[in-house]
Amino acid sequence: MTDRSPSEIPPAMDALGRLKAALGEHGDGRGAPPVERWNPPFCGDLDMRIAADGTWFYMGTPIGRPALVKLFASVLRKDPERYVLVTPVERVGITVDDVPFMAVEMAVEGEGRERSVAFRTNVDDLVEVGADHPLRFEADETGAVKPYVLVRGELWALVTRALTYDLIELGEDPSPDGAEAGFGIFVRGTFYPVPCGESA
Repeated sequence: MTDRSPSEIPPAMDALGRLKAALGEHGDGRGAPPVERWNPPFCGDLDMRIAADGTWFYMGTPIGRPALVKLFASVLRKDPERYVLVTPVERVGITVDDVPFMAVEMAVEGEGRERSVAFRTNVDDLVEVGADHPLRFEADETGAVKPYVLVRGELWALVTRALTYDLIELGEDPSPDGAEAGFGIFVRGTFYPVPCGESA
């Protein structure tokens, strides 16, 4: 899709334009819309997909306008049955291949168990690892470790492969004397275990 304003979206993209129009003042960049408080009727599924690498597609075509991606990301919610885009007047389902976001930048302050770690996502959410934004690690079918950080609600970001190497380098055993088995990462005193496997 070319970089066009919403008013220039062709008829095949009417669903996107309708969603943007329904957001009204909530779509003007003045903070995250209160999607958790909106409960409009479910209006079916939209032919929209977020690929495992964080690319958004509409009707099989990548959405090439970052501002539009950020707008729709701001009204994304994970309901028990599906991922949905929510406006005050409608709720539509979309497909997410893995998780909706990618953590593309990492900042580390301090050392050891009390270090702080923060991430920026591909849609410019800033999250600091902690009780509200925990880390979790999974191993894929090849044994490669995949780290995730919770962004909001039930929406997670996958840490990019390049950042995974940097993150795993922070890892250590849970106890200095080796009394506890395992390997993981301490952030602000909390230990996040890493499954056995490769770092990437």
